[in-house]
Amino acid sequence: MNVRLVEVEPGRWRVDRRRTPVARSSLPMPHVISDEMPPTEQVDGRFYTSKRAFRATGRALGLTEVGNEKIKPRGRASSGPETKRKRREALSRAIARYKAGDRPRRGTND
Repeated sequence: MNVRLVEVEPGRWRVDRRRTPVARSSLPMPHVISDEMPPTEQVDGRFYTSKRAFRATGRALGLTEVGNEKIKPRGRASSGPETKRKRREALSRAIARYKAGDRPRRGTND
């Protein structure tokens, strides 16, 4: 079997295969997502063929569409006021001990 190789860049080769052209439309805006969908039942028992109406009904009923929910950003654990106050107190104690002449000894974890 003969395989034809094509040099992609100096020292790099790959097998030459038939390439199918990418499907393109002659329309000016080929990437439009349709609002239509197959009839789908919502929890209210009605069938919807419009994505917009389906989502509006779900929101009105208090449902969350999976993949579209907005997650609240979490704050850092160290940014709370109590944590900041404790951090300041610990630094004040450490500075006071240092000014009083207290020095850690080498080789200990004080």
